[in-house]
Amino acid sequence: MNQALVFYHFGTLDELLSAACRTGTAERVTHWSARLRRVGSLRELLDVGRGLHQEERELGNVSVLAQMLAGAQTDERLAGPTAESLQLWVDEIESVLRRLLAGSPFAEVADVPGLARAVSAAFIGLELYDGVDRPAAERAIDALDQLAVLIEIVDDLGPIARRALQSKIGKATGR
Repeated sequence: MNQALVFYHFGTLDELLSAACRTGTAERVTHWSARLRRVGSLRELLDVGRGLHQEERELGNVSVLAQMLAGAQTDERLAGPTAESLQLWVDEIESVLRRLLAGSPFAEVADVPGLARAVSAAFIGLELYDGVDRPAAERAIDALDQLAVLIEIVDDLGPIARRALQSKIGKATGR
């Protein structure tokens, strides 16, 4: 790559990396958004996450993300664009979670924007963890699947059990 062109078009190498991060993330979010819109349960969301993980790892995007996150820890010029790029995923996940949790007893206590950030952060952590201990990362994903089963069971409770659960939630949260 011609260094003069990098500096002419982007000013600095950090600006080139930031632009590549934003553009690449926007493309990946767009690529996955149709599948995310079709998700009908938390377990389906986890299945999409598994597919996303596999594809992004094969494309090398996990390594790029790891490098951007590492650089952003000590370089403010990378931190902002990296956070903006991650926010694209958070927004997409938040939309799915709002739809999936609508009408669920969990919707009454869930901070959905915070939960979307937690899901995104957990996914990133699992992505990075997978690189050093794949069986352990898969076990962690399986544990999330078990949690999704529990949520499905609660959502399928009858009206009396749901009211009792909602009462308990209200007492526990002071609502």
